[in-house]
Amino acid sequence: MSNRLVIVGTQWGDEGKGKITDFFAQNADVVVRYQGGNNAGHTIAFDGQKFALQSIPSGIFNPRIKNVMANGMVVNPKAVLTELAGLEARGVKEYQLFISNRATVVMPYHMTLDGAYESFKGGKLIGTTKKGIGPAYADKYNRIGIRMGDLLDADYFAERLRDALAIKNMELEMLGLEPYGFDAVYEEYMEYGRCLSRYICDTSVMLNAEIEKNSRILFEGAQGVMLCIENGTFPYVTSSSPSAASVPLNTGIAPRYVDRVLGVCKAYTTRVGEGPFPTELDGDLAHYIRERGHEYGTVTGRPRRVGYFDAVALNHARRVSGVDYLALMLFDVLSGLDVVKICVAYELDGKRIEHVPSTIAEYARCKPVYVEVPGWKEEIGHIGSYDELPVAAKNYIGKIEEFTGVKVAIVSVGPDRTQTITVKQLW
Repeated sequence: MSNRLVIVGTQWGDEGKGKITDFFAQNADVVVRYQGGNNAGHTIAFDGQKFALQSIPSGIFNPRIKNVMANGMVVNPKAVLTELAGLEARGVKEYQLFISNRATVVMPYHMTLDGAYESFKGGKLIGTTKKGIGPAYADKYNRIGIRMGDLLDADYFAERLRDALAIKNMELEMLGLEPYGFDAVYEEYMEYGRCLSRYICDTSVMLNAEIEKNSRILFEGAQGVMLCIENGTFPYVTSSSPSAASVPLNTGIAPRYVDRVLGVCKAYTTRVGEGPFPTELDGDLAHYIRERGHEYGTVTGRPRRVGYFDAVALNHARRVSGVDYLALMLFDVLSGLDVVKICVAYELDGKRIEHVPSTIAEYARCKPVYVEVPGWKEEIGHIGSYDELPVAAKNYIGKIEEFTGVKVAIVSVGPDRTQTITVKQLW
């Protein structure tokens, strides 16, 4: 058994990580968001209620659990306060939250620039949520980013903000946009710092102390490996790495403390925004899957592109992120289909390949090579054990395991945490 489990999206995000994190969080001591920002959308349903989280870790509903927003995140303090207020208004009043003093702050000019950058791309949009995530990460690596701990020191924050505005206002003016005044931004963000001060701390120290106590720690990623800045379909990617490999760096723990990786994937494939998508479907079948799976963005509301299960993409995620087991999500959505297909290879310029090309120019030319599997008609949302699943459904799971080389540990047959079949106990 493992006491430190990483939850990783193995597709283009939206795989159902929020539900799986919530499911495992019931037995966790600590839940850690290790990258991304409020561009994430984790939907959690229980007791007849549905919650959509963006920045806050998925363990927030249990007052016993310590919830950590680690240094690898970019944090919009206004959005965090709004999210906390929304949770409290719905009865989530007792919780433990810890925000890394090393996490980068999303500033107002980041959101302005995010929208401007996207508008200048014309027909080559990335599909950003325009929440300032990319520009905030860029400033982090340009070493002009402001960190959460800076908001706790008035003089130091003033110095950091003046230095940042000298550069960012120049950039805004070159783009024909209004510059930001120091006083208004300073006062606004100092107030955010005061409101969040009780949560801000050195979360690396805290996490290592929890490791020493042998606490159960759940690491929760946002987006998916196919959107990884390093290993995804660049440039149609997010601005951080959702892979398990990024956990130590983004949380301030040693690599040896990552014990086990659970890859979360849908029983089919979806993608939001632009970029190649070899197994993409259209027409009636795409509509059927989209409506049954409620495939609309948690944050944006945009309809998601849908396609058949892509074992090539999943094998790419498995290789670069070290996936030990799979959680197969939205399995019930496929009920009612006569035939289900699995993409097991691509055809690129007349040659069969079993890997994801590095350029989107090549990837866009890839055609899926499918294996057909008989579908099943039975509705399965009420089923509580693997043995009760229809034979054809179990056969489909077996084929996914065969073509990915990874065993399925969890099968989700509905949105509620109770609609979860445990095939293998992970902790």
